[in-house]
Amino acid sequence: MRTVLFALLPEVVLLDVAGAAEAFRLASLLVPDSYDLQFVGTSASLRSAVGLQLHKLQRLPAEVPDHSIVVVTGVTSAAFDLESEPFQQLSQWLQIVARNETVTLMCVCSGSLMAAHAGLLRGRECTTHHDLIGKLEKLEPSATVHGNRIFVEDGHIMTSAGVTSGVDLALHLIGQQLGHKIAVAVARDLVVYMRRTTADPQLSAWVMHRNHIHPAVHKVQDAIARNPAAEWTASKLAAVACMSARNLGRLFAEHAECSPLDYVQRLRVAVAREMVMNSDLALERVAERSGFSSAHHLRRVWRRWERASPAEFRSTGR
Repeated sequence: MRTVLFALLPEVVLLDVAGAAEAFRLASLLVPDSYDLQFVGTSASLRSAVGLQLHKLQRLPAEVPDHSIVVVTGVTSAAFDLESEPFQQLSQWLQIVARNETVTLMCVCSGSLMAAHAGLLRGRECTTHHDLIGKLEKLEPSATVHGNRIFVEDGHIMTSAGVTSGVDLALHLIGQQLGHKIAVAVARDLVVYMRRTTADPQLSAWVMHRNHIHPAVHKVQDAIARNPAAEWTASKLAAVACMSARNLGRLFAEHAECSPLDYVQRLRVAVAREMVMNSDLALERVAERSGFSSAHHLRRVWRRWERASPAEFRSTGR
């Protein structure tokens, strides 16, 4: 049985705690006695970011069992104060805990900044929420900070992006420790559409280029999202918006900062990535189902936005 210690601070983001905790709880139901969840803090009671009061927390233990998982959860930006007493106590405790290299340190969101403050990310690869990347780089200049990754694993220290990425990291650990089938079963129980990996970006193609309010552009994007594999041409996309292809291209460039056909290709690659990750379909069939004319066409477009090839992604993403 592995001990999972959730280290909590005042104004903790509950989803950072609850998402990962539920994943470990479900894994323990499938594999009895696999995880023992404990919730610790610098005080016995604290207020969460949403106002829910948490009580009867254990104090930070003097010793942590070998092979434990220590989850450092995030707090709201307004409450993030590295000079405060709770933060100082947690920082000192983490320094002691990290000396035991059998212990896995799992940082969620601004928990990565706590690890950096404790000196635990020196020279390491890491990440955090995309809004906090600059702060993390400033806190630990020697670290290689990845600005658009769901999570990063460097030895026994793992860092992840915002809130829900704690679920992804928990599933990753469960897969390592209990096997891929258990992790998939937990993901299914959580109704998580896809287990994301360290290769996945924080900003999904499904939400990129949509931070605007132009109704016609949104209408076209909605149509593409409903069926990315459709035979979209410039004229067909323009017909959705009831305007000329030239005018639609101008509006996309102004509001979405990409061309309509580039947006189609991005979503097609996103669909292809999901099939590569979650199926054993041959690449030719993946290309056909995601809207590409051939596997060669898919590979050529894939290279525009992905570092690893489809084959490399399939081998490392599982």
